[in-house]
Amino acid sequence: MTSLEMYDQAGRPQPTEIRLKTAEKVLEIDFDDGRAFSLPAEYLRVESPSAEVRGHSASQRQWVPGKINVGIESLEPVGNYAIRIRFDDGHDTGIYSWGFLYEYGDRYEEVWDTYCETLDRMGLSREP
Repeated sequence: MTSLEMYDQAGRPQPTEIRLKTAEKVLEIDFDDGRAFSLPAEYLRVESPSAEVRGHSASQRQWVPGKINVGIESLEPVGNYAIRIRFDDGHDTGIYSWGFLYEYGDRYEEVWDTYCETLDRMGLSREP
């Protein structure tokens, strides 16, 4: 069973604690199934679930370079299922559901490698 299937079912993992480490530019999140993830602000910014980054289909996906120094200004609860992250570059339109955060924690290495390889192929950089 993939993590996506796991959180799409009843009883899906829920966060038990969320910690914003502003100086380290990291969001730490613990889930009730015992998994815990430390997600860098840059990763969360460039993989934002917003339409600005994701588009409305896979072909509309935008690759966001130059965010190596981005930080998180604040977190805002969205109901009991997500948070909105406000980044210090002004981006604040993504709604990060618990399922999204779980999947992107679980798949961090794979997703991050794809992002870095794609920037490289496109001649773009993580540097501003």
